[in-house]
Amino acid sequence: MTKYTKYAAPVGRIFISLIFLLSGLNKISAYEGTQGYMEAMGIPGGLLPFTIIFEVGFSLAVMVGWQTRFVALALAGFSFITAFLFHADFGDQIQSIMFMKNIAISGGFLFLVAQGAGVWSIDSLLAGRANLAGK
Repeated sequence: MTKYTKYAAPVGRIFISLIFLLSGLNKISAYEGTQGYMEAMGIPGGLLPFTIIFEVGFSLAVMVGWQTRFVALALAGFSFITAFLFHADFGDQIQSIMFMKNIAISGGFLFLVAQGAGVWSIDSLLAGRANLAGK
């Protein structure tokens, strides 16, 4: 089993980040609708460009394993906060499920904070170069 664990990290990083990449790209194609939804939930629509950049940029960073611990912590916080901002209607079963999905994603990102990106990542490559430069 241990010979396959090196593959789990990059695949896991892609899987957990894909939702943010697709969500960010979808926000571009449905800009006005997303902005209206944000405003209906009490969030300024002017934050949408930053949200798109955050979701797309940070998801790509996790996928390639760059600054993984920092970026994963930011995405964990984002998931946690958005759970409460957008999905805290516990009388609605779908919103309850969406709330728990966000909490679960936060937990997954916290594993990345704790464990790092793994061997196949830019973080690992840069750490290897730093170790070679220090010798």
